[in-house]
Amino acid sequence: MGQIRRMKLGIFLPLIGARDASALPELLATAARTAEECGFHSLWFPEHVVLFDEFRSKYPYSADGSLPMPSGHGMLEPFTAIAFAAAVTRKIRLGTGICILPQRSPIYTAKQVADCDVLSGGRVDFGVGIGWLREEFQALGVEFEGRAQRTREYIAAMRSLWSDDVSEHQGHFLHIPPLRMFPKPLQQPHPPIVFGGHSDRALRRVADLGDGWFAFDVLPDEIRPRIETLNGVLSRRGRRPDSIEISASPYMKPGRDAATLRGYADAGVDQMIQVVFAGSPDDAKREIESLAADLIPAAREIEPRRRPHH
Repeated sequence: MGQIRRMKLGIFLPLIGARDASALPELLATAARTAEECGFHSLWFPEHVVLFDEFRSKYPYSADGSLPMPSGHGMLEPFTAIAFAAAVTRKIRLGTGICILPQRSPIYTAKQVADCDVLSGGRVDFGVGIGWLREEFQALGVEFEGRAQRTREYIAAMRSLWSDDVSEHQGHFLHIPPLRMFPKPLQQPHPPIVFGGHSDRALRRVADLGDGWFAFDVLPDEIRPRIETLNGVLSRRGRRPDSIEISASPYMKPGRDAATLRGYADAGVDQMIQVVFAGSPDDAKREIESLAADLIPAAREIEPRRRPHH
């Protein structure tokens, strides 16, 4: 008989609440160690390299389209955070939630993913999104239009960089001559690729290219119809629904209780991810331990509902 699947729990750690940047190393180390010691499965880091006091783009996870972040705060670059967290932990998985791939160099990003996977002992989950903040793309000198198509092409090139002794890629957006990139990731053929986004196009990316889906700012009743849609797309692609691991976060919505956890499991979610805002190491330790007390015992008793084989 196969091993019984249990509901997984993760922590999403923006690291934007520190009152003093000098507190960040201890805050991150404390959060990572505490999450691992408490039994959380994963730790995720977001990405925005720059932010703006005023912007016209609409943040997709707030009613008014504004980003709920005070001026003077920012996020650590996610692969830097992953490498740091890897050095102070041994088991917890470490993910980008979400890496804005089309505004980056795919070669450098492939290198960062591989190196972090090696340094962590094969614990990286590569969370990918196409981005929403046009102003950030413009500041980086990257076209905002075409970012979805660019993401697909970048993923194809990165897979070669991760797996082939000699890699090359000739496409519409990217031309890579024959070259070598080492070390390769420990996870082969590559670390899991986990896509964000809720639209039909986002779900098609999951079905075409992904190993997982990270649904953000959704409660169980909201994600259920999206999972049904994803299952249908997977079936049309000849893939089994259970080939995709689904993670979901309520984000700022109320949902840190066992009932919500059970609702996610019933909907077909494999992992619930809770957001932790912390301004100090003590804040991080206290919040993560509180979440563990609320959720870990329940997670050990819940088996995610198996999605149907189409």
